[in-house]
Amino acid sequence: MARPDLNLLVTLDVLLDEGSVARAARRLRLSPSAMSRALARLRAATGDPLLVRAGRGLVPTPRALELRGRVGQIVQDGEAVLRPAERLDPGVLARSFTLRTRDGFVENFGGALIARIGAEAPGVRLHFVQKTNRDSALLRDGSVDLETGVVGRMTGPEIRTQALYRDRFIGVVRHGHALSRGRVTAARYAAGKHVGIPYQGDARGRIDTALAALGLERELVTLVESFSVALALARGSDLIASVPERHTGNLRDGMHSFALPVAVPGITISMLWHPRMDADPAHRWLRGCVREVCSF
Repeated sequence: MARPDLNLLVTLDVLLDEGSVARAARRLRLSPSAMSRALARLRAATGDPLLVRAGRGLVPTPRALELRGRVGQIVQDGEAVLRPAERLDPGVLARSFTLRTRDGFVENFGGALIARIGAEAPGVRLHFVQKTNRDSALLRDGSVDLETGVVGRMTGPEIRTQALYRDRFIGVVRHGHALSRGRVTAARYAAGKHVGIPYQGDARGRIDTALAALGLERELVTLVESFSVALALARGSDLIASVPERHTGNLRDGMHSFALPVAVPGITISMLWHPRMDADPAHRWLRGCVREVCSF
């Protein structure tokens, strides 16, 4: 069965409203003959004459009277769908957003983000979930609205990204640790025992590459999957944790931090979202809030 021409709904709406082929033609800026042909197509599609002659005018059939209210609403709904989204009013927005982040983001930016959003949009709720991998599947299927992290080889090619801030790696130890006193040289740093955090699945990352260029190698006593666990181990032992500085600010309270004695490339923390959310006014507003909070 051939699909009906939905453009005929607009024609039918105007015909039923005007009750005249001539007036409907003028309103739609068509010739009377074109409007007559459109009416013939409507009659064929509905199986009903719709408008029949009564004296010098036309009167609607019972079927036409039945359709009049429905068709008008359908046309209005269709026009609303195709109309650009209205300006967002965050004050009346009632919506929940799921944000997927690595540990450290919520501890450092979550409070400020919740306060920023609550001040402008009290009806918005944020649901933070832990980011355990770099796969983009949850953005694709809509389970997650927005992610933060480093854009890598596992990021889907269609995923939209925007940089939030640059970060650098630093060393962190407990107060009283040998590296909390004196100048930290590459040799002193490499001689310590370290807790490692695999980067993109590789236990030996950019820090080890920089040390190897100096003929040095560090001992990775243990590997963990998160910054918070690495810092917890360093806090309660003589292990050395090497973590992004800004991303772990609040996680390092009460610990001694120092600049790495080797040149290690920094990282860019970005936000990531699926392109279907690009034009959504509420999502665009959320992205602006995240950018604002992370810019300080």
